[in-house]
Amino acid sequence: MGAVDGIQGIRRGYKVSLPPALEAPNVQLVCGDATTAMDASDALAIQRSFSLTYGQPLVHLLPGKKSTGEKKLSPLRSVLCDAFAGRVGVVFCGRQSPGGHNIVAGLFDALKAHNPDNVLIGIVGGTDGLFAQKSVEITADVLAVYRNQGGYDLLGRTKDQIKSVQQVDDARAACEAMKLDGIVLIGGCGTSTDAAHLAENFAATECRTKVIAVPATIDGDLKNPFVETDVGFDTVCKVNSQLISNISTDALSAEKYYYFIRLMGRRASHVSLECALQSHPNMVILGEEVATSKMTLFDVTKQICDAIQARAEHEKYHGVILLPEGLIESIPEVYALLQEIHGLQKQDIEVEHIPTRLSPWASALFEFLPPFIKKQFLLDRESDDSVQLSQIETEKLLCQLVETEMTRRTKAGSYKGKKFNGICHFFGYQARGSLPSNFDCTYANALGHIAFHLASAGLNGYMATVTNLKESVDQWRCGGAPITAMMSVKRWQRGPGVSQIGKPAVHSARVDLKGKPYELLSQNASALLMDDLYRNPGPLQFDGPGADLKTITLSVEDRDYIGRIQELRSYLDKVKDIIKPGCPEEILKAALSSMASVTEVLSVMSSPGYRNLTPF
Repeated sequence: MGAVDGIQGIRRGYKVSLPPALEAPNVQLVCGDATTAMDASDALAIQRSFSLTYGQPLVHLLPGKKSTGEKKLSPLRSVLCDAFAGRVGVVFCGRQSPGGHNIVAGLFDALKAHNPDNVLIGIVGGTDGLFAQKSVEITADVLAVYRNQGGYDLLGRTKDQIKSVQQVDDARAACEAMKLDGIVLIGGCGTSTDAAHLAENFAATECRTKVIAVPATIDGDLKNPFVETDVGFDTVCKVNSQLISNISTDALSAEKYYYFIRLMGRRASHVSLECALQSHPNMVILGEEVATSKMTLFDVTKQICDAIQARAEHEKYHGVILLPEGLIESIPEVYALLQEIHGLQKQDIEVEHIPTRLSPWASALFEFLPPFIKKQFLLDRESDDSVQLSQIETEKLLCQLVETEMTRRTKAGSYKGKKFNGICHFFGYQARGSLPSNFDCTYANALGHIAFHLASAGLNGYMATVTNLKESVDQWRCGGAPITAMMSVKRWQRGPGVSQIGKPAVHSARVDLKGKPYELLSQNASALLMDDLYRNPGPLQFDGPGADLKTITLSVEDRDYIGRIQELRSYLDKVKDIIKPGCPEEILKAALSSMASVTEVLSVMSSPGYRNLTPF
């Protein structure tokens, strides 16, 4: 019996498809429009922090050598990627995400296809390994074992972000010592922000290493006009959805248990939303709903209890409830308590003394909580200063609170059904080491190719992007976008002496409660709650009719931002062709009137006041 037996061995031989731009013998890089901040009120702050890398243009990858009429990057780097000869490094910076190995594979294939003497250097041990200059040359033989495989075990990873000036200096020193012409950072929002800082520093110090980021996070929260989804999200949602569906079938069979299932999703509930759309549980409570409605812990408990009571009236004493792991932080009173605890931890107060130092209202909430939750709330923070949400058993907390409330209702005579029975599960690590889906294999491989082309063209501070992903591979659009164009500045007040304006960063994109995926869920929420419309998508498929299905979120969203930009440019070009000296005066007047109206509307919509924001 060998390690490569079965499906795992078969998957190593899976051949991914490439978008047309990447299949061509040579790839042409052409630049589009210069970029700006997503929010006009953030532009000044971002430009001040990233003066050398802010405002760079979008880059499009096209097949062939011939000019398309578009402006080239420069006379020396329009096409000639095959002239690149050098060394590129790659590092896993975020948590493991299915498909990560295929990013490395795509990068390797493109690197070697354009020059067999090019070298790919793998950084061993994530950012810590980068600081310590731990590396290994990635060869075809080494990589063959990891193609289309899950995990990050080729190189290992850390979850530590680059926080200090010293760490930035160490990263630059490592790149210079390894003589890297480019370095590719694989990860989510935090990694992208780190990549932007490295790129700016490298440009300022004239370091030759170009920094490229690739979006990979199972949370699916690195989303913006340029990034439609992340490597790993497709796989994780499909694997979790099958587990949820199996439990739903069990619930329907036994007819006596309520299953509380907590899923990954720290700051955003995209995984819970997608899994709900795929598996049709009775209820899903998204963190964004709770935060927007400012629901208390009692409100959330009551919502679940009311649903259980409504189902009992129809003789249904079973159900499935999905919860994102970030839900607990989305409850305003709990978030405030966690922040107060964190403030005391930063003062180096002993854990056993923290409860006595809480404010009266925080102390009252803390004492209300079960002992196991108290202990989990007092755990040390993650390396990125976030709460250890994976260790906070929100599903058990809510299950216990629901049981207490249903017992109270029974004694009061308002609930006359059978006794409530709850079972809890946490699907945190079962899916993220899975063999990646066909989509994630293909998407990741394409991003790896693009990362090479961006680095070989001397671009710095860019993210590899593929858009129009809901269509077939032959319609995917490949390119790169400056990371600064994805940044925003959060405005908040978290305590005395804390600035109301945060630092520019690539922030987590929350579930859009006005978006099509959430609208689809909302339209069916009542039926899902009462009618047991459980749906089992089955195991992750690698062949056959279901192998190339994409997430429902990606399929129903209309996110072809780059396509719309190109469509707008074509309209503007048509206007220029029509409005020329000598054109009829009535046509000129009509154009001026129309353009004046459009400009006025866009100016109003771009103002901070329209977006209910103030610049400072």
